[in-house]
Amino acid sequence: MQNCQGNGRPDNEYESWRWKPSHCDLPRFNGLKFLELMSNKTLAFIGDSVARNQMESLLCILWQVEAPKNRGNHHMQRWYFRSKNVMIVRIWSSWLVQHTAEPFSYVPKGVDKLHLDKPDETFMQYILDFDVVVLSSGHWFAKRSVYLLNNEIVGFQLWTPPNHERSKINNIKAFGISVETILTAMATHPNYTGLTIVRSYSPDHYEGGAWNTGGSCTGKVKPALPGQIVHSEFTNIMHEKQVMGFNRAIKKKTNRSNLKLMDITEAFSYRHDGHPGPYRNPDPNKQTKRGPDGRPPPQDCLHWCMPGPVDTWNEIVLEIIRREYEGFTRG
Repeated sequence: MQNCQGNGRPDNEYESWRWKPSHCDLPRFNGLKFLELMSNKTLAFIGDSVARNQMESLLCILWQVEAPKNRGNHHMQRWYFRSKNVMIVRIWSSWLVQHTAEPFSYVPKGVDKLHLDKPDETFMQYILDFDVVVLSSGHWFAKRSVYLLNNEIVGFQLWTPPNHERSKINNIKAFGISVETILTAMATHPNYTGLTIVRSYSPDHYEGGAWNTGGSCTGKVKPALPGQIVHSEFTNIMHEKQVMGFNRAIKKKTNRSNLKLMDITEAFSYRHDGHPGPYRNPDPNKQTKRGPDGRPPPQDCLHWCMPGPVDTWNEIVLEIIRREYEGFTRG
């Protein structure tokens, strides 16, 4: 859990900054209101470790209202709020599409193969049990993998085939296809009537390198001002492909479900101060300063401190849910 204060981070101003939209009011999170709106319902966070980050933020906030019961099993994490019969679920799905590490054609065991045109049945088999689904994906497309369409190999990421075949699809295009695939599956499922919230690509703030090559966000104690953002072309194009996949899926929708895009990418690009940085765990002996050679300590500039910016995501989720179940009444 990204409890940055508990992990020794010395500053705390990052907890107090709050995003305010220009043309509408975003109320503070109201735990009682959330449980009331979700009465007799289930909300599922599905995706990668950023989905876990957001779920843990929600649980921390709701815990101030009611302590949930752990009803998890080996398929999913489940937290039950008895007062209103509300279940919060998390299911891990790195890419949201079907994947296997088993051998396929000339690709050996141990290399992840992604079927970009097949949704991940790990969670799709449970989809009818969920009233609200929050999806999170994207960052695993930077990892080693092989891409398949119609059971044919079409691309590679950080893996070179033995015949040096050229990749037809890169990781960015693969991400866009995966978004369209999973959202189309949900928007055309004949019996799914839930609310699907697609949280847009979460910006990281590694400067001077990537997560494994010396990238750092140490020393960021305030949000960036306009003109101070270190723009990431990768983040921008991943966001663009995600929005394109979302829009394509909307056009294919045939069921009574509802799809909403929760676009946080640009707004939270300013929050380079909101990551754990070197305060990733409670180890009292962890390195938090640059070494004699000037290299930064190991950093987490992807996930978000709690309390911190990620709490605002759940304020947005609550407002989306409120508008879904009560209608739009605020200006």
